[in-house]
Amino acid sequence: MHNSVYVTGHVNPDTDSIASALGYAWLLRERDGTDAVAARAGAINAQTTWVLKHLQIDPPFLLTDASPRFESVMRRLDTSAPDRPLSEAWAILSRTGGVAPVVDSDGKPFGLLTGRSLITSLSKMIGPHPRRKDMRLSEFLELPCEQAVEFNVPAFQASTRIRDVLHRILREEGEEFWVLDEQGRYAGICRQRDALNPPRLKIILVDHNEPHQAVGSLEEAELLEILDHHRLGNSHTHTPIRFIVDIVGSTSTLVSEQIEDAGLSAPPAIAGVLLAGLLSDTLILHSPTTTPRDHEAAQRLSRWAFVRGSSLAGETLQSFGEKVLAASAGLRSRPANEVVSTDMKIYRAGNYQFAIAQVEVSDLYEVSGSLEALNKALSDLRDSKGLDFAMLMVTDVVRSSSRLLLSGNVPLLDELPYPPQPDGTRLAQDVVSRKKQLLPIVLSLLEN
Repeated sequence: MHNSVYVTGHVNPDTDSIASALGYAWLLRERDGTDAVAARAGAINAQTTWVLKHLQIDPPFLLTDASPRFESVMRRLDTSAPDRPLSEAWAILSRTGGVAPVVDSDGKPFGLLTGRSLITSLSKMIGPHPRRKDMRLSEFLELPCEQAVEFNVPAFQASTRIRDVLHRILREEGEEFWVLDEQGRYAGICRQRDALNPPRLKIILVDHNEPHQAVGSLEEAELLEILDHHRLGNSHTHTPIRFIVDIVGSTSTLVSEQIEDAGLSAPPAIAGVLLAGLLSDTLILHSPTTTPRDHEAAQRLSRWAFVRGSSLAGETLQSFGEKVLAASAGLRSRPANEVVSTDMKIYRAGNYQFAIAQVEVSDLYEVSGSLEALNKALSDLRDSKGLDFAMLMVTDVVRSSSRLLLSGNVPLLDELPYPPQPDGTRLAQDVVSRKKQLLPIVLSLLEN
């Protein structure tokens, strides 16, 4: 894993986040020969699931935490069995630098043969008996391995984060540890010096630049690059990185421009998923975030995607865009806690930490039947995350308006320029963009 570069979007990924990760990883492999892997930091929503299934693309690799794990520092050394002669393990030990794993027939660790265990065993065997001092090495090596191994060797699961057991590693006297799979079977051997200096995962962030929206333990990874179209909220880095943040409606637009600049054309499936990300983020190019570059990118991607023989043959921007937006699950068919957490981002401004979630519907009347459950889920989200307030933006993608639900007593938000409704929500007429329309107003109220 540590030799790969992981291209990943934000937690609670939307279609643009998944699409830009897939598209940019493809470009890095094709243009630069990089071992780039498209990743995701969370579960895929209903819309993205439909897009990937329709285009026959596998979901990106799930990467929720960038902290090094034992699987990144283990080596799968050759093994011997408890009843096999020491000579067999000796041959392994001489090739591995002083360690030979002894594993039983079930694949589970039996004991570890090391130089220290050999000396200890030989010392016990010879003891004070003069005759045994004349034992030849060949006789000793004919003994079964089980007589000369260390049994009390620490073991860690391959998926365990190294930092979570660092104190235990430092307390252990031995230099080698077992690394096991989820069934407790032998997976490899880790040396202490490697565990104390593990390789960092190489990460490229797309569609976000704020650490609290990123994969967990990002500070333990090697951040190589950021490609985004949101406001700046990035933290410091230890070394210079490639940083691109531009004013367009989707990160998929930026990826498509880089593909064109490289003189390449994306395969229909990659072009199709990038187009879905673009059309989703810009509401079929009708969002106020849409720029002329997004229109150009849509034409470019449709030229690559709507080709004969592809799953999008015969589509138009409008027809495909409508299918993408219609694939959003709405409100009635989803648990309220899923609605408020699927496309949710956490922000900081002034002395406040807050969340704004967004869900797309085809009719704002859906809010009325789910209001009580949504308000409770929003309050639960606020409490579980330790936030000052949480907001849900329910957007009617057909009529280009939103209803706002708010959990939390923040008097400054009374000044929001959206009229309160009898049910406690606010009507945000002609507001469909969290990034460009709602968030700037919320930030201005909190920071001034």
